[in-house]
Amino acid sequence: MLRQEQTRKLSTVETACHATPEQAGLRVEKLSFDQIPQQSRLFLDYLRDPSALRRFYPEAVKHHFDLTERRERVLANYKIDRSALCDALTRMNRGWRASEATLKNIQTLCEPDCIAVVSGQQAGLFGGPLYTIYKALSAIKLAECLAQRGIKTVPVFWIATEDHDFAEVATAEIINRDCALTGVTTSNSIHAEGLPVGRAVLDRSITDTVNQLLQALPQNEFSEDVAKLLRETYGPKEKFGDAFASMMTRLTRERGLILLDPLDSELKRLAAPLYAEAARRAPEIAQAIMNRSRELVDAGYHAQVTPSENSFPLFLHDESDARHALTRTVDGKYQTKNNGGGYSADELADWALREPDRFSPNVTLRAVVQDYLLPTIAYYGGSAEIAYFAQTSEVYRLLDRPATPILPRASLTFVEKHTWRSLERYGVRLQDFFAGVDHVIARVVEKYLSKETAATFEHTTQTFDRELDALQDQLRRADPTLADALEKGRRKINYQIDGLRTRFNRSQIARDEAVRRQIEHAFDLLYPQKALQERHLNITSFIARHGLYFVDWIFDAIELESREHHIVFL
Repeated sequence: MLRQEQTRKLSTVETACHATPEQAGLRVEKLSFDQIPQQSRLFLDYLRDPSALRRFYPEAVKHHFDLTERRERVLANYKIDRSALCDALTRMNRGWRASEATLKNIQTLCEPDCIAVVSGQQAGLFGGPLYTIYKALSAIKLAECLAQRGIKTVPVFWIATEDHDFAEVATAEIINRDCALTGVTTSNSIHAEGLPVGRAVLDRSITDTVNQLLQALPQNEFSEDVAKLLRETYGPKEKFGDAFASMMTRLTRERGLILLDPLDSELKRLAAPLYAEAARRAPEIAQAIMNRSRELVDAGYHAQVTPSENSFPLFLHDESDARHALTRTVDGKYQTKNNGGGYSADELADWALREPDRFSPNVTLRAVVQDYLLPTIAYYGGSAEIAYFAQTSEVYRLLDRPATPILPRASLTFVEKHTWRSLERYGVRLQDFFAGVDHVIARVVEKYLSKETAATFEHTTQTFDRELDALQDQLRRADPTLADALEKGRRKINYQIDGLRTRFNRSQIARDEAVRRQIEHAFDLLYPQKALQERHLNITSFIARHGLYFVDWIFDAIELESREHHIVFL
């Protein structure tokens, strides 16, 4: 009752805290992640009650309004020179043509009582998959909520430019003008093996990639805006990370998002003491991750990071800036795959202090570095990151850092009007696609295109089963081996009938080309390559159809208290 009363008192001013998509005029259906395929048990349990998993997440919070209780602890443990940090952030964000709102937020971050809501993602081509912008806007909305409660808070987006898997970020997927899933890819010749993706420099081929994307998208009143957005951010001689940052800056322009590139030399210098401490304690960190991974498995969960007692928490960058993993050898020293020598943990720690540009954190240390550089009150992440945090909380503990709570980012599927009208006509929902497009086709045929034949198939299957059950009972009394043979025959019969049913369904759909196209296009839009829309489609796919207002719709669709997937009908 007390919390409800507090909510009523605050709701009139805390618009970001309590805003719902319905209040913004959006039609939304909510879907529990329990109903969505490929969700880990750890993620589902975390959604249900993060506080019940404090064994793995020491500072987990059940509700975002509980975050304020850890504010003083965050500030007390934050020792970075804010002036140096903000100077670096100002320089970076000005280079990406940041808005005055962003520059003002950087000034606010300089103040000793300011905290940050953080999220981050790899620098994907043209902004990457939709969930990238969902993360950024989730952080912005929570920062606004906390600020409305009188807590000085800014949103920060950590660009994972240090990653070197270029193939993972080099493609942008869209729904093209023919309503089919397609993609464009930037040339891999701009990236050398092991080089951080943020360092790759776009060449003249990026102009062709931009043109390919624009030609694939529908032509309408928004085309000029999309072309301007892409051509002003992705051009020859731009670094891949800078191009991404420039695009994110434009998409979130007046919302004050601060972007951060961890490859920046000044940020490396500020992080150097933590690099050194992690290097000195490398064996302890590796063992702690091993132990935590076993605890997770013993509890019935999975270990997101494959642990090794010989791992080192930092990558070493060579003279060409390619990064290499370090592994402990039998003599206790660490070496890269191609290095015949070796370094002690203390030698690497001293090196990291002298030349921090030669190092970058691995996945177990990255979040700790982030929250060493920033006064992070909470981080927004997806299911994989939530799983990582169950292991990396041990690194926070060993390095005497408060473990940052991770909040589930917004998860959304946008359904355009022409699509949802088709789906409603045939009684199809998003979750029907989880079983595959053939399942949806069968459903449409059985209910709308050929009810009589579909009923005959079902009658045939039931009749066979009933008669074979009777025969199997008699055979089992006479000779059990014959009953077993009949069971094998039954499976073959059912397999053949199911095959005929599928072929019939497809032949019926083929006769009605319009229906087939509607179903296949809906599948590409809503569940592309058998994954949620947010994991594949690029934001330009929607901006090209609805304009830059689409970013506002995303923001309005984010509900801070929700732990469900939102299906948003446009």
